[in-house]
Amino acid sequence: MSEARVVPHEITDQPVNLNEKLNKVFSGRVVRKDLTQKIKEGANVPVYVLEYLLGMYCATDDEESIKEGVVRVKQILSENFVRPDEAEKIKSKIREQGQYTVIDKLTVKLNEKKDVYEAEFSNLGLKGVEVAPHYVKEFEKLLAGGIWCILKINYHYDEEIKNSNPFIISSLKPIQMPNMDLNEMMDGRKNFSKDEWIDVLMRSVGMEPTQLEKKVKWHLVARMIPLVENNYNICELGPRGTGKSHIYKEISPNSILVSGGQTTVPNLFYNMTTRKVGLVGLWDVVAFDEVAGITFKEKDGIQIMKDYMASGSFSRGKELKAASASMVFVGNINQSVDVLLKTSHLFDPFPEAMAYDSAFFDRMHCYLPGWEIPKYRPEYFTNEYGFITDYLAEFFREMRKRSFADAFDTYYKLGNNLNQRDVIAVRKTVSGLVKLIYPDGVFSKNDIEEILRYALVSRRRVKEQLKKIGGMEFYDVHFSYIDKESFEEEFVSVPEQGGDKLIPEGMAKAGHVYTVSQGDSGMIGVYKLETEVVSGSGKFERTGLGSSRDAKESINTAFNYFKANKKNISGTISSTSHDYLMHIQDMQGIGMTKDLALAAFIALCSGALKKPIQSQMAILGTMSIGGTVNKIQELATMLQVCFDAGAKKVLLPMASAGDLGTVPAELFAKFQISFYQNPEDAVFKALGVE
Repeated sequence: MSEARVVPHEITDQPVNLNEKLNKVFSGRVVRKDLTQKIKEGANVPVYVLEYLLGMYCATDDEESIKEGVVRVKQILSENFVRPDEAEKIKSKIREQGQYTVIDKLTVKLNEKKDVYEAEFSNLGLKGVEVAPHYVKEFEKLLAGGIWCILKINYHYDEEIKNSNPFIISSLKPIQMPNMDLNEMMDGRKNFSKDEWIDVLMRSVGMEPTQLEKKVKWHLVARMIPLVENNYNICELGPRGTGKSHIYKEISPNSILVSGGQTTVPNLFYNMTTRKVGLVGLWDVVAFDEVAGITFKEKDGIQIMKDYMASGSFSRGKELKAASASMVFVGNINQSVDVLLKTSHLFDPFPEAMAYDSAFFDRMHCYLPGWEIPKYRPEYFTNEYGFITDYLAEFFREMRKRSFADAFDTYYKLGNNLNQRDVIAVRKTVSGLVKLIYPDGVFSKNDIEEILRYALVSRRRVKEQLKKIGGMEFYDVHFSYIDKESFEEEFVSVPEQGGDKLIPEGMAKAGHVYTVSQGDSGMIGVYKLETEVVSGSGKFERTGLGSSRDAKESINTAFNYFKANKKNISGTISSTSHDYLMHIQDMQGIGMTKDLALAAFIALCSGALKKPIQSQMAILGTMSIGGTVNKIQELATMLQVCFDAGAKKVLLPMASAGDLGTVPAELFAKFQISFYQNPEDAVFKALGVE
């Protein structure tokens, strides 16, 4: 564990222009990102391949040198980068010249029948080209997904050897930086403020920070956490066109994107035939594009993935294997977040095998809200200087060897609602963000508080959805942190979880009542009943029930009981000289409920007496036409929904008093609870008349 120094960064020499400062402090390590954009439009290669070449020829701020460098890079790409439609032309050049240099993606397989390693060229289309074993030992990723290389290929045809391949690899060099001086990065970081450094990170991955809101910048930085933190599990779901998979596909040569989500256990974890570890052992990040398509051919695939996400290890056969790759899950949300929250949960786009597996989602350290990131437009891409992508990628890789999981311990401790998994998730997110923003470990109390809040919100977003999927097992979502100096406890909220305003503070209007019960969908939600009492002839109208026959019967039960028993409440109530208008609102869109009778009876009495029920009260329970009060099912979950909706007082049937032992003490303590024996008693308790 690293010890956090607490001195803020001192900016001694601060040129006005961030470009000037970058070129001065990191001379030869930066490149103008518009050059990447311009050249990339004509060459379908990853950004790190282009910038490897730009770093060799254009790592300067001298305009003339840049122009010459760009010409050279274009020439290299023109002559050496293999376009699929020119593959035959390049093969001809190799034959005619005897040797030729190409840039292509190489994938290697072991041909056990011949006992040789054979390469397949992505664009050149060559197969079965022999590769020297020392290259495979040195660059194992050749065997898992392949890597981009600069290759010298010789041509030698021997008619005496049958089926021999005339193409011979004489030199193989991966397009990656050979080494990384971490001290250079640490020393250089001291010259930048926090905001400047975040802007540098943004520009290094091709984004223009001046066009982005602060929260968007933080989300884009959070996308980089899997690249610097071992065994980090992150999920980002959101609209299309927000660049969710871009950083894992284009920016780092150390991450691999599993397109479509389909894979196998041997490919991802361990091949028992070849006795080789799969993608998780060879890459820093394994990202799944389109989570809706994640499938394993093997039945135990998801279980092995869960084991790995929890512990960084997995068992295959008799062996227990460990790996450090982070897991990234990205996908699209096709509905609005509001609709999804009302009808389901934010993990809904995952395949059916996972969608209601709370144990799988509990292993997510962070849920990044993709809906808060704008769809990419041309102005969001930068024309300014940023780190050469490969230099940045090597910096990320070096930071994986360090940990800042204890960075906030000097100043803060976590609240008691966080269980062990929550604590691990928050510490990992904090560690990752510190590595990215304060890699030298120099930060102030305010700096680390900002990071801690972000980490808590990221994990609480996961926990809120788990509560919807798994019920009371995940009731403790009210995350907080405590200042060790002042002992003040700060709670964090999740922006899109707008449930705390459903039952507002202050006295409601007479006839307005809130009840919590189970809807037609099986989910538990909040319902509001609004009753207006006007002069008339005893008519009763109800709206908002849709086609639900059970709900209509429940409301009719309430009105019939009201007419028969109104005198038990007050002699002043008349059901013949007034009309009663009632509107029922399903406040969370989960479907109408059949358990409205008791709440409707209380609403009718409240409206008739022109006396409101108590502030922030939720009514639980229902009744029959004879006034029999039924016991509540799933009491603990009901109370959790009440709390999330903002209720401070709860009205409960006495029959449910025996079930209070199933309610966690922390939750029970949040309410002022009143018990009622029968419907009339419930009215008096709701109106505050003892």
